[in-house]
Amino acid sequence: MSRKETLGKDIKSHEITDESLYLKRRDFMKAMGLGLGILPQFSKSNTDLQSGSHILTHNHQINNEAPGWVKQKISAAHPGLYSTIETPTPYEYVSTYNNFYEFGSGKDDPVANAQNLRIDPWSVEIAGDAEITGTFTLEDVVAPHDLEERIYRLRCVEAWSMVVPWIGFPLKKLLSRFKPLSTAKYVRFETLYDPSQMPGQRSLFKSIDYPYVEGLRIDEATNDLVILAVGLYGKYLPGQNGAPLRLIVPWKYGFKSIKSIVKIEFTSKRPKTTWEVSNPKEYGFYANVNPNVDHPRWSQATERRLPGGLFRSSQIDTKMFNGYAEQVAYLYKGMDLKRFF
Repeated sequence: MSRKETLGKDIKSHEITDESLYLKRRDFMKAMGLGLGILPQFSKSNTDLQSGSHILTHNHQINNEAPGWVKQKISAAHPGLYSTIETPTPYEYVSTYNNFYEFGSGKDDPVANAQNLRIDPWSVEIAGDAEITGTFTLEDVVAPHDLEERIYRLRCVEAWSMVVPWIGFPLKKLLSRFKPLSTAKYVRFETLYDPSQMPGQRSLFKSIDYPYVEGLRIDEATNDLVILAVGLYGKYLPGQNGAPLRLIVPWKYGFKSIKSIVKIEFTSKRPKTTWEVSNPKEYGFYANVNPNVDHPRWSQATERRLPGGLFRSSQIDTKMFNGYAEQVAYLYKGMDLKRFF
């Protein structure tokens, strides 16, 4: 794919600062009466929050194993227009407490088993109802786009949550490059299938079928909040977090944010997604965060915000659409969200 499709020059970020200064910024925001919800856009009156002027949250160096062009892109990432000002979960938790069944079902299995995931070279197949299809390198997919940091809440269906500073770009900008046809009503995503690298895929006791499949309606996929991530906390995306390319859909439960993507397909029919096939009574296609619709085995009204602590409760109320209702509720107008869960 032509490099001429670039969206513009990378915007240089400000000097990276440490967490203590970030927390001071957050306290200042609270003192000014600004809530902890999403910031859909930045006004001139809030100059400390304007894109390119507020402080990036990370102070980590980019992984040495990252391809050179990715290092340059991540280094040039700028603060995005959509972020919560809640305190990010420490990197050590974000990168070690993971669900990625391809590497094992335990929370600490992915970080132990994904260390040698081969992510260079990497290719992504674009297929289905679009004018432009084919197999493209990771650089073809990512390089034309400016990267930005977006701090999003991440809510797991298991009722724990994090706040993660992702580095990525809007999915809709990628999809538009391939010119989907009018028949494209859904976007289907597929994870790498490679049992030689992913022990969970070759296990005799695997609980789901592989390759892992997820999907979105095309109007969901082109919502401004949806991004493709290549990094977090200013670092190249670790294998256990879905390297080298992961979907982020912040108003849905975490299992919708498919990892290690190798295929994106435009389709007229709603795809059957992995957990929906595995257990349709417990996991639906939409998987919107909804405190009013419990999982059959536990309540979804509250969540445990990691990391928590011995002497303080980390239990908080769950917000409708994970706190992003203002940006996404219109997508489901008139729908019975208990039926379409």
